[in-house]
Amino acid sequence: MKARRNKKQVPSFRKLLKTSKVKLENKLKNKQHKQQSTLKKYRKEQRKLRQAVKDAVSKKPFPLEDPKGKRPVKRIEKEEEEEEEALPLDMMDEDDLQLMKDLGQRASFLTRDLSSSEPVHAKKRKHEHVIDKYEKIPRTLQTAPEKELIHLLPIKDKSGIIPQTREKPDIDSNKDEEDQEEEMELEEEIIEDPIPEMTIEEHLIARKKKLQEKKLHIATLASAVLSDPESNIKKLKELRSMLMEQDPDVAVTVRKLVVVSLMELFKDITPSYKIRPLTEAEKSTKIRKETQKLREFEEGLVSQYKFYLENLEQMVKDWKQRKLKKSNVVSLKAYKGLAEVAVKSLCELLVTLPHFNFHNNIIVLIVPLMNDMSKSISEMCCEAVKKLFKQDKLGQASLGVIKVISGFVKGRNYEVRPEMLRTFLCLRIKEVEVKKDTEDINKPKKFMTFKEKRKTLSRMQRKWKKAEEKLERELREAEASESTEKKLKLHTETLNMVFVTYFRILKKAQRSPLLPAVLEGLAKFAHLINVEFFDDLLVVLHTLIESGDLSYQESLHCVQTAFHILSGQGDVLNIDPMKFYTHLYKTLFKLHAGATNESVEIVLQCLDVMLTKRRKQVSQQRALAFIKRLCTLALQVLPNSSIGILATIRILMHTFPKTDLLLDNESQGSGVFLPELDEPEYCNAQNTALWELHALRRHYHPIVKRFAAHLIAGAPSEGSEALKPELSRRSAVELFETYSMAAMTFNPPVESSNPQKKDKFLQGDSFLNEDLNQLVKRHCSEVAIQSPLDFTKYLKTSLR
Repeated sequence: MKARRNKKQVPSFRKLLKTSKVKLENKLKNKQHKQQSTLKKYRKEQRKLRQAVKDAVSKKPFPLEDPKGKRPVKRIEKEEEEEEEALPLDMMDEDDLQLMKDLGQRASFLTRDLSSSEPVHAKKRKHEHVIDKYEKIPRTLQTAPEKELIHLLPIKDKSGIIPQTREKPDIDSNKDEEDQEEEMELEEEIIEDPIPEMTIEEHLIARKKKLQEKKLHIATLASAVLSDPESNIKKLKELRSMLMEQDPDVAVTVRKLVVVSLMELFKDITPSYKIRPLTEAEKSTKIRKETQKLREFEEGLVSQYKFYLENLEQMVKDWKQRKLKKSNVVSLKAYKGLAEVAVKSLCELLVTLPHFNFHNNIIVLIVPLMNDMSKSISEMCCEAVKKLFKQDKLGQASLGVIKVISGFVKGRNYEVRPEMLRTFLCLRIKEVEVKKDTEDINKPKKFMTFKEKRKTLSRMQRKWKKAEEKLERELREAEASESTEKKLKLHTETLNMVFVTYFRILKKAQRSPLLPAVLEGLAKFAHLINVEFFDDLLVVLHTLIESGDLSYQESLHCVQTAFHILSGQGDVLNIDPMKFYTHLYKTLFKLHAGATNESVEIVLQCLDVMLTKRRKQVSQQRALAFIKRLCTLALQVLPNSSIGILATIRILMHTFPKTDLLLDNESQGSGVFLPELDEPEYCNAQNTALWELHALRRHYHPIVKRFAAHLIAGAPSEGSEALKPELSRRSAVELFETYSMAAMTFNPPVESSNPQKKDKFLQGDSFLNEDLNQLVKRHCSEVAIQSPLDFTKYLKTSLR
């Protein structure tokens, strides 16, 4: 008879991938449990059979309970010999085996309850006097089970020898002895090879070897996906399964490597369009093999990308909630490192794949992390958002981020990091009209109507014209250039969200640490604010300045915002900003003169907007007062700030030519100069001179020295005192940044001087003073006498 062929096929690799790891573990546990229970059952049957053989061999029946508690030694020895002589079951005949099974089934003591008082062999009992002996023994009620005693060494005393005993500890009263024996036998069988103990060096070598194997496996899978993404998209799942690495030696490192590898893979193989789900009609239609292959690739890519983002989100959640997994493979300390890698990958995907699926989900994950307690993670997320704003040409992704940030700030009651709002400064709102010129030059070609073609073209020409127009339409669609109207609409909506956030903070949280970022943002986008809000906004800014709650830097931002408003669409308004001029004039002497002199840049921007661009609205008295105060300020700030201030004075002297009277010390006017007065119109600045320029002319910085000499000469555009083009053509802010000393070095660097070494040195005889020469000779001729140093006498005197 032919053996039956096993039709069960070996599961394919695809099926194994679909089977979860938990399911495989459960299958393995069930299989082991089944084997153990079968083995246990077999051993129980063997034990019963052996007991039945012993009972059949024994000829003389003994009572179950002996009143004296003694059993003959000969029987015990005999039983042991018989047990040794008993044959194993596989060496017996079938008849003997059947007989033993029958005996085992008739053995009543195997299944008998020992607590019952029924005699075992009622018919064969011959010793009736045993019962009489039982009756004579006094009976005691056993409340607790008797414990076995261990006899210790006795103690000898005057009264005699005192025996010592101790109760034997119970191992487990609930378990039968048979079960304990079986468990011990199973453990001996399972634990055959003990785990070898390794030294630290061996452990490190083994870990390095494991890590190298994992790296090679990751590299193999990644290169397979990169070489042919459409065919090997399933290997993404195998690579993603390594995010659940269970080996505690390399778990953290392998997970980090897999996260970064998957991130780079998705950046490379992701298409430049968004993949939409197929409709039922599209699924039911017949398609070509190439199209079907592309659809399978897109579905697999979107699915694996979604699961990957969920894994990254779970890593961040585990770190935030400090949840330790049951497997204990990753420690709590390692969670932060894993979370940082996950956040870095999310930031990279946010910037590089704004067009792909689930981008809004990434935004929702990243925005709360911008306000995280961890400074590194917060900075990482803010930098990613800034990068996204800078490179977003259309504005769709920027609008999504702005909406989430605005809602988050409102939901947290404006208690967030100021860096979140400073990201708004990177928005590309000014670049709305970038492609306008190119569209004007290359205007879309107007196609001819059918009537025009009939009139002007022949039949063959109409045919060629039709083909040309079809080709042009396809090229235009392939270009996929977004219309200016769509950009304008998106940018308008984005700016509305930004201003809503700013105005909410100005209205409800004026003492919030977000105020400087709000004022800075308003200063940048003020020219885009609707004219209807100008009056109210200027009132709010002036109220903030007068309240006295702002720092000098925040008040400078208020002034800058106000003049940005007035320099744009605010030109048509009849508003006198004299109070803002007065405040800036008053604040100039409060500027920080040390390393943190960033506020000087704001002052230079304010002066450009307030004085240069509004030259027609500025009086000569106001210009003279600002020039004098700026010249005094240049004495107490760092060199780059002095250069920026002197460049501003040069521009003002060109803008207001009559201010050259400050260079003449003989000119006089009515009144006396009042430098302490905070009103620039009434301080009589025409009665002073710029004597500070002579002090700056001796400055250690060469550029400051050059500017001071240039201004003393009257800021000429030609001649020996004229500036070089690299200094004259730059604005004050550019010069301030160029000669910055943020690196705590001289800018430009100071040339090292190499003094000439003198070949001859003065000898003692060459001194002019004779007494000095004699003193030198006497000290040189004296023999040095070594005496022990005693410091204690000085110590004693000092203590007294």
